[in-house]
Amino acid sequence: MTQRVRGLPDLPRCLVMGVVNVTPDSFSDGGAFADADSAIKHGQELLAAGADLLDVGGESTRPGAERVTAAEEWRRVGPVVSGLAAAGARVSIDTMRAETAERALAAGAVMVNDVSGGRADAGLPRLVAAAGVPYVVMHWRGHSTSMQSKASYADVVAEVVDELRRSVDDVCAAGVAEDQIVVDPGLGFAKNAAHNWELLARLSELSVLDRPLLVGASRKSFLGQLLADGDEPRAVRDRDDATTAITALAAAAGAWGVRVHEVRGSADAVRVVAAVRGTT
Repeated sequence: MTQRVRGLPDLPRCLVMGVVNVTPDSFSDGGAFADADSAIKHGQELLAAGADLLDVGGESTRPGAERVTAAEEWRRVGPVVSGLAAAGARVSIDTMRAETAERALAAGAVMVNDVSGGRADAGLPRLVAAAGVPYVVMHWRGHSTSMQSKASYADVVAEVVDELRRSVDDVCAAGVAEDQIVVDPGLGFAKNAAHNWELLARLSELSVLDRPLLVGASRKSFLGQLLADGDEPRAVRDRDDATTAITALAAAAGAWGVRVHEVRGSADAVRVVAAVRGTT
């Protein structure tokens, strides 16, 4: 699959996107970095650990999460986006709203990560097209309050590919150029653990989309289930080693990038994979 994305570095390895959640209710670190100063400091720590990009979000998309208003989303992320951009970070804004994305781009963000793949706000693909910035188009079947009820597939990989292809076609019809687009299979979004593992096992099949691939498995519940002690899932913050393992697998499968909460392990993993691939 092609790996070149307009406006982003074309590195000889998988990129690492560090997550900066500015929310009180995200599944992994909700509330830990809910004020601007702590979120900016955390982002700088992720950069120092090897992050190539920082993905700043102000609205939780965990299963069951309720939406926040655009005003509240911007109150959370605005100072963080501007602060990290001023510090030299490449900032991605994690939002489904054109209004938030527009303000974030004006504040220094250079990329839009839209978990709805252009389906939550028709104005967002048009904004991205006009701005000419990179755009992550994720596989999505609905908002967090209802998405898990839609986790039904005959062949999860084939259906995700077909639905992602339609989303890519739709955002291109809105004016987005192909070289702006990164695709994301949406692990955990309208998918159960078996669906996530199947997608990871068959990542190479997403190459038919001929777009760079972003994988976001970090700390998700299917890892907690795998590592459970009896009936008790592994605690969220104790899933980073498993996340690093998936980073290595994704990089070896040709993924363009991974989106992770703990950067150091994944930054090491992508460099190891690149070294091994460079010797074959």
